[in-house]
Amino acid sequence: MDIIQTVFKIFQFEDFEAQISLRDPKDTEKYIGSDEVWEESETAIKEACKEKGLDAKIAYGEAAFYGPKLDFMVKDAIGRRWQLGTIQVDYNLPQRFKLEYTAEDNTKQTPVMIHRAPFGSLERFCAVLIEHTAGHFPLWLTPDQVAILPISEKYNDYAKRVSKYLDEQGVRATIDDRNEKIGRKIRDNEIKRVPYMVIVGEKEAADGLVSMRCQGGGEQATMRMDEFAKRVNDEVAGMLEVTNIHPQD
Repeated sequence: MDIIQTVFKIFQFEDFEAQISLRDPKDTEKYIGSDEVWEESETAIKEACKEKGLDAKIAYGEAAFYGPKLDFMVKDAIGRRWQLGTIQVDYNLPQRFKLEYTAEDNTKQTPVMIHRAPFGSLERFCAVLIEHTAGHFPLWLTPDQVAILPISEKYNDYAKRVSKYLDEQGVRATIDDRNEKIGRKIRDNEIKRVPYMVIVGEKEAADGLVSMRCQGGGEQATMRMDEFAKRVNDEVAGMLEVTNIHPQD
């Protein structure tokens, strides 16, 4: 449960609900295993939710054929519900596969199998993430964190110097050195959803600076390269701090 909620937090899926998926009591023939095993496994998953303080609704008939599930249903930006994480409690398949382990008292015991999929279907997760964010990925995730835009080809060498420095600081940057006006470059990189753009020209090259522009026409400022790199890395670290995940991971 902690893993799945960490995944949701880091990808900024805030609107979700937990669903305990149980077997259909009116149609038990499509499930394997005894009533006793099902009662035990369903009780276990309910008690686990209670212990974690997780408010989960009950959905009958949504269990897997071998056991109950805890499904995490996420609502995307336009209100659609997706199952993007699941934990399945399986008492039945280990018995059928004749799985055993040696317990502390030296007796042979059958384990309980827990199927866990923190992302659900990874392909579906990626598709929902793209639509949910409209391509505005969190800064730590976006492929290009910075687009470096030289005003003219005279400043391409300085743009390469900036790019090399940012790379050394762990910041992912790309150079847009096309023979286009700066307005066109800004517009095109806005469409690409690049979070930061840095514009470099005569003043920046002379003083070792970058002119920063936030995606969406937000904050603009001129600063030293090291200040800008620190800003990006501090923002990434702040996003990941609550999840105990480090930027280099």
